Amino acid sequence: MPGVVLVGAQWGDEGKGKATDLLGSRVDHVVKFNGGNNAGHTVVIGDEKYALHLLPSGILSPGVTPVIANGVVVDIDVLFSELDALEARGVDVSRLLVSGSAHVIAPYHRTIDKVTERFLGKRRIGTTGRGIGPAYADKISRVGLRMWDLFDEKILRAKIEGALDQKNHLLVKVYNRRAVDVDETVDELLKHADRLRPMVTDTSVELNRALDEGKNVLFEAGQATMLDIDHGTYPFVTSSSATAGGAVTGSGVGPTRIDSVIGVIKAYTTRVGEGPFPTELFDDNGAFLAKVGHEYGTTTGRPRRCGWYDAVIARYASRVNGLTDLVVTKLDVLTGLEKVPVCVAYDVDGVRHDEMPTDQTAFHHATPIYEELDGWWEDISGARTLEDLPPAARAYVDALEQMSGTRISAIGVGPARDAIIPVHDLIHARGH
Repeated sequence: MPGVVLVGAQWGDEGKGKATDLLGSRVDHVVKFNGGNNAGHTVVIGDEKYALHLLPSGILSPGVTPVIANGVVVDIDVLFSELDALEARGVDVSRLLVSGSAHVIAPYHRTIDKVTERFLGKRRIGTTGRGIGPAYADKISRVGLRMWDLFDEKILRAKIEGALDQKNHLLVKVYNRRAVDVDETVDELLKHADRLRPMVTDTSVELNRALDEGKNVLFEAGQATMLDIDHGTYPFVTSSSATAGGAVTGSGVGPTRIDSVIGVIKAYTTRVGEGPFPTELFDDNGAFLAKVGHEYGTTTGRPRRCGWYDAVIARYASRVNGLTDLVVTKLDVLTGLEKVPVCVAYDVDGVRHDEMPTDQTAFHHATPIYEELDGWWEDISGARTLEDLPPAARAYVDALEQMSGTRISAIGVGPARDAIIPVHDLIHARGH
């Protein structure tokens, strides 16, 4: 049975949680393989809305084993806060597994994240200030803390001392902050050890065993393609691999275990934080998309920047992820527009670019080349088949599919759990 990867195909906030929930009843494991609590999924079940930041959204599906894999960085306070909040609402969270190789976000990571952003001023990246980048930096610098370390006080103390030796000089002498106390940090992290112990394991073994047994495993990316550390709009990116390749390194399964890659993409485009955004709107249309689409970050509450659909980005995401399917979300938000422009290429200093320029300067200077499609006025929130869509909405979907280079297999037409049009089966064997 297939291993399925689910990724965001824009700058995030595409509705991956809804797509995961759509698959939830048919998968046995849902795996978060990158990022931390710097992104969120909003899942609506009946009258209940759940905002998840660190936990895989599969935790809301009965019978599914949710997994936080080795590629994630974990803020333990946030982990327990989310678990407690779900338990208080009657959700069973006892099945959660956490990789012992996942890195820990220590309190000093959050401190450094915030003071660094302030220090950068106009050159800031636009991070969430949650310590994600500094934790990943320590991982790459080989001074990071892993979940396993919390079960050996001697190792934990030695690692924290090593990490703080340099960081305290930086905090005191550059940022004019007080030094971080080693004993306080050790105590803060050790207090979590007993509660963590039952859920921490070698998740790579668990996931490979599940695949061997013919179970369906869904690998769920945090953030999105355009925020990937290698393939995103660097340096305005996240600190992890948010593309399909990250599912392999971030969870300890081989690439031959992946059968399909689903990209989730909005019927328009949004972005949170700093960085270039070619189709961004600063007019009434942008305000319309933000208001109707309720475009505020699940994790940060920050208003999202809004723009028209960008087929150049869609083609790029298709290429670097090897997408087999697209799930288009929020088609209903476009209802009521007379014309709906779609970016089909970029103009960079008079030169047409049909593919995304990875040169930072060129992308900063890219202006969209639009093709206008007809809008529609009919309410589509009740549509459950392609035939239910008005002709203009159906033509819009067909145009996006042709421009984006990947078949559209599902279409979101509203925030409700069942407000979706299935077109092709999202779980399929390789080559189908």
